[in-house]
Amino acid sequence: MNNKKKILIADDEPDILEILKFNLEADGFIVETAKDGNFAFEKAKSFLPDLVILDIMMPGKNGIEVCELLRKSPDFKNTLIIFLTAISDDTTEVKGLESGADDYLTKPIRPKVLISKVNALFRRFDNPGSKKENNDITHQLGDLIIDREKYIVYNKAEEIILARKEFELLALLASKPGKVFLRNEILSKVWGTEVIVGDRTIDVHIRKIRQKLNLDCISTVKGVGYKFEL
Repeated sequence: MNNKKKILIADDEPDILEILKFNLEADGFIVETAKDGNFAFEKAKSFLPDLVILDIMMPGKNGIEVCELLRKSPDFKNTLIIFLTAISDDTTEVKGLESGADDYLTKPIRPKVLISKVNALFRRFDNPGSKKENNDITHQLGDLIIDREKYIVYNKAEEIILARKEFELLALLASKPGKVFLRNEILSKVWGTEVIVGDRTIDVHIRKIRQKLNLDCISTVKGVGYKFEL
């Protein structure tokens, strides 16, 4: 089902690179590897992967720094990024998600489990019918324009670069201004039922959207969910 999706794996452990590359290629993916953060970023610019799997503790730039650099580039605004790391503390996980990652997995992880998660992410994002809450391709609210077809957001004619899940979360909330979207509803519509993420993931993405838009347009309904209003 992957239609020859391209995956870049960055990790400084040769055994992990070899095992993951072998298994992902066996599942039909095109795979490139990098042994440090600097090479990972350079490789990404030439390879243009659909998904990047990043370790955090690497020589050169660490995984979070690489993720931040990728997210600053329009070329990677739709690229999926997963952290696969031995660091399992909450603070690092939040930093990883805040840097723009779509998921955060801890080692050790069985290759078959990782492949299952990768395929679930691709299925979610390759299903165009799940990305629209209404039939409007372009949605304008005040100075904010959300182009669902091109995955572009403008605020006062200035283009705002959002990661893919940030865009889908904003588009969902903005599709029905004033409606309170429950947390479970957000998780189901943005991340899908096959991808398991925690409430912290929603909170981090909401915070990033607020920062990037520099707009007070998303309100928290404590203990319930979120709503969009200008």
